[in-house]
Amino acid sequence: MKSSALLLSSAAPIAFLVLSALAAPTSAFLSRSVSTSTPDNGSGTCLNAASGYKLGAKTTGILLNNRFVVESLGSVLPDGVEMSEIALLRFALAHPERRDAEGALKSAVRWRQGKGKEIVDAAAEAVAKATEGGGWDNDVVRNAAPHGDIINKYITPQSVITMSTDEGDLVYVIRASQIDDKELMDRATVEQVCDYFLYAKEIHNLVANSRSESTGRMCSVIFANDISGVRKAPDRRFSQALTSSSDQYESLYPSLAGPTMILNLPFVLQAFVGLLKPLFPKSVQERLVFKRAPVLAGLKELTPLATDARTKTSFVKEVKKLLP
Repeated sequence: MKSSALLLSSAAPIAFLVLSALAAPTSAFLSRSVSTSTPDNGSGTCLNAASGYKLGAKTTGILLNNRFVVESLGSVLPDGVEMSEIALLRFALAHPERRDAEGALKSAVRWRQGKGKEIVDAAAEAVAKATEGGGWDNDVVRNAAPHGDIINKYITPQSVITMSTDEGDLVYVIRASQIDDKELMDRATVEQVCDYFLYAKEIHNLVANSRSESTGRMCSVIFANDISGVRKAPDRRFSQALTSSSDQYESLYPSLAGPTMILNLPFVLQAFVGLLKPLFPKSVQERLVFKRAPVLAGLKELTPLATDARTKTSFVKEVKKLLP
């Protein structure tokens, strides 16, 4: 019994790091251009992607089923505020009752017009510039990140990266053990790091909505949290920034998060997966997957996922196999 208590005590910081990853930014925001090709729907994956739809669901069908609420949301947008049907659809999916959806949308719009306006504007401008040539210039997006002159030194492609599946879903990969969070927080404030995280979410949101419109397939963000090397909980200040950003995720970007994979959990803790799962919010539990990922575990850092075609292909295939 005593040894079990010690193991669960060790699991706590790991669970926190995984939860934190839902808020963390993407250093290499995307590793390929926004796809406009016809998606491959032959995978058979049926895991919940987010509220109200399955991974790989057709955009047109979901819009048709939620047309009444989507149109209602469009009618309550303040003058001068434009949001795509896909953006409105995500609120409708997360809040099936019209009044709840309208309230959630109005709250998000207040943030986008107020405290979050600079973040939203910077992300929109960065995505527009990054895609000017028809591809994706990641340096443009990184350089435009709030406080990037400080934070980009610590949040790098070695530890955090976003890539894509062949079907167009975003795969956000984080190896928290390779982030020097203490030194980062000695140089940046909690608010600065939180703004940086929110900017990354907005980038994901813009790209996911664009892909959903252009491909006819709802695009989600799949979280791949590599626990390799985790030995301790994050710096307290880093945790505050993560918590602040995470608390706003579902309210600002509903129905965007897809499956959450906890990869390469230490062997000694694998027997306690059933006890770890309840530590996560219920909305995350529904999309939670605990697996071993040999391709990912074999990398000393994450950079090859973006720079080496063979490694990237192998990992994308691994992701598809890991999803139920």
